[in-house]
Amino acid sequence: MTGFTSLRDIPQGNIFRKGDVFVLFGELFGRGYATSLVEEARKAGMTIIGTTVGRRDENNALRALNAEELAEGEAALGGKIINVPLMAGFDMDAPEGMPTPTEMIGGLHINTWQEEKLDFAKIELCREAGVRRFKGAVAEVMAQLEPLIAAGSNVFFAHAMAGGILRTRTFLAIANRVYKGRGERFVSSRALIDSDLGKLMLMNFDEVTANTFQYLIDASAALRAKAEQGGAQVRYTAYGYHGTEVLLHDQYLWQTYTNYTQGYAKMRLERVAVAAWEQGIKATVFNCPEIRTNSSDIFVGVELSLFPLLKALKKEGGGAWADAQERICAELLQEPASLAGLMEKIEGYNDQDVIVGFRDFAAWPMDNTAAMAEIMIGTSDAITQMHADRKKLITDHLSALVVEATGRLIFNEAAQPAAPVMWLNHDIVAKQLSAIHN
Repeated sequence: MTGFTSLRDIPQGNIFRKGDVFVLFGELFGRGYATSLVEEARKAGMTIIGTTVGRRDENNALRALNAEELAEGEAALGGKIINVPLMAGFDMDAPEGMPTPTEMIGGLHINTWQEEKLDFAKIELCREAGVRRFKGAVAEVMAQLEPLIAAGSNVFFAHAMAGGILRTRTFLAIANRVYKGRGERFVSSRALIDSDLGKLMLMNFDEVTANTFQYLIDASAALRAKAEQGGAQVRYTAYGYHGTEVLLHDQYLWQTYTNYTQGYAKMRLERVAVAAWEQGIKATVFNCPEIRTNSSDIFVGVELSLFPLLKALKKEGGGAWADAQERICAELLQEPASLAGLMEKIEGYNDQDVIVGFRDFAAWPMDNTAAMAEIMIGTSDAITQMHADRKKLITDHLSALVVEATGRLIFNEAAQPAAPVMWLNHDIVAKQLSAIHN
């Protein structure tokens, strides 16, 4: 995509009500964006239905949740979970008698991985096996879901699948150096992407993050047609990331975390929504701001984009409530650190030529560089050290605020979405928070 559609005004529409059905396509885990969207559905009185990725047994075979896990998951969700394993990706799949991709790369060495070659004919057979498994599971989920939807009920499908990291010791060590490495430990993201290992990684990212959205749309076609014939409406949403506008020198400017190797899959996710939209299906990818989650913590420096939100809250009418957020954040720092000093450090970081050079929307996602990693990771470490407790960070508080706002924005905009791909920048996040709290 060469341009972006940003949500600038708080959406006022809402078609969802008591008796409608909210389906979370992906498991609910803590600290993620989906938590607030589920909460909005709950407040609207919708019937909430969830899914699970399943679990692996001692032999790495995929299984459904046991009774205890199911009860725990349903309590957290506040609704029924259809207990069919929807583990996405193909890294643990293979035809009978063939090693899985994870097994194929299990012997790669940290010193030779760039030269190692993989058999992509065999990998493609594994991918096909994984897709068959996943599509079969989705079909079973739809069969169990259909009787739970009453005639005339609107349906909201919320796609919440992302990731696809390859779980081997060598790959995780390489990923650590790509996302966290500086100095001698720095590894170029381009070196990873150009390797056979990187090509496998990108294929798995596509399957988990993007293709699952297509499989959901396809598998729910009969359900969607039945609902629409009965006068009801069906909506699909997914979580994207493609940089965010933040307030820099009193202007909202697009910036991004680098290197976001999952960005290629996120753009594929956007294309799935565009294609569905062209067929008259209201499927929308919402590109959300950077936050800290269990999965995003691997990306050291992604949290630096959160701090300008404090200025946006004041600019967008946050008033006394915005002042209170500043006090909450200031209290998390240790002396002699101050919030003013922290914000000055963030401003200096964003003004550095190296960082400015990565604010190139058309080139996204750009490869990392050693200079960029040194500045970004160094700034991240310095700011973390300003806190009184490394387990109680300002970015945790700000992330929770972003999640709160985006849940409300996505839920209401999904009623009549303006485009198949939309950006939720700091301006609309701040406006929504100010509207909620003032």
